[in-house]
Amino acid sequence: MHKITVNLGMRSYKIIVGRNITGQLGKVLKRLNIGSDAFIITNNFLKNKYGAKLAQSLSAAGINFIFKTVLDSEKSKSIETASIVIKDVAKFDRKKKVFIIAFGGGVIGDLAGFVASVYKRGTNYIQVPTTLLAQVDSAIGGKTALDLASGKNLVGAFYQPRLVFSDVEFLKTLDNKQLGSGMAEVIKYAVIKDAKLFTYLETRHKALSSGSAHALMEIIGSCSRIKALITSKDEKESLGLRTILNFGHTIGHAIEAAGGYKRYNHGQAVGLGMIAAVNLSAVLGLIDRKVSERVKDLIELYGLPVKLKNVPLDKIIKAHYYDKKFSGKENKLVLISAIGQAKIVRNVRLDLIKQAVNSIV
Repeated sequence: MHKITVNLGMRSYKIIVGRNITGQLGKVLKRLNIGSDAFIITNNFLKNKYGAKLAQSLSAAGINFIFKTVLDSEKSKSIETASIVIKDVAKFDRKKKVFIIAFGGGVIGDLAGFVASVYKRGTNYIQVPTTLLAQVDSAIGGKTALDLASGKNLVGAFYQPRLVFSDVEFLKTLDNKQLGSGMAEVIKYAVIKDAKLFTYLETRHKALSSGSAHALMEIIGSCSRIKALITSKDEKESLGLRTILNFGHTIGHAIEAAGGYKRYNHGQAVGLGMIAAVNLSAVLGLIDRKVSERVKDLIELYGLPVKLKNVPLDKIIKAHYYDKKFSGKENKLVLISAIGQAKIVRNVRLDLIKQAVNSIV
């Protein structure tokens, strides 16, 4: 079991990574003393598959609970869905000490975190991520978000959970597409901050692809430590340190939006965004072409697309202007100067950005 601390003073919390540990969750929550009544936000599949196991753990610790299911879709990250969920929390919250459990992947985590951040101006919540993408990235760091038609994650707040509880047993139900989506974020961490992790991913492909619990715990632990360290130093991205976590996301989010959130899932889009970013890094002379090819090869090794199809370039360029790193007309792109070394570059020319996107067509 890995135990990692996100150091944020009074808002510090633990990330616990283990195998078959859901039975211990109730006891952990009891010790945290964050509430006696859990409002669990999840989807129907997870409720049917794992709901009884989660319920047993909470009941054994004397914690009352209710499940609220939403669609297993990016569409659940909407103002409309959040409004419905908030009203349901309020109905449940009568003579109770309510806290929220985000039991699912990135969509559930973002939605539940947002609801927790605004209900009663802030309610305790925990993350129980069930996808690789959520366990290595989105469940950690306190970013909550909803989407608008014009772009992804444009409504939200920084609001830290009280605990992140990652059980690798949940990953057994993921298909190759979902695992690949999570691996895109793992690769991101390796490219921007950990050359040893990058080599581990190159050499341990078979073990990770076969679902080895030990290998999965290793990469989840590594990514969790990196994100915990960066979040501890730059919680709200005000110092620029946390910006590197957006590597591949400027173009990636634009690809998602331009495809109507249907053509590519988050990890696939980020994988394509990373290829565009390393190609741009090479064009700007920050890295050798061999480095960009090595990144592309690793992305392809884990079954992620390396070529963009059926998403118009003009829509991607239009969507990328909604990136949160824009300040007025100034853009700010996360590129690399080596494997394990990220570099923030400002005011990249539009023709070069278009060239980078064209490089993945």
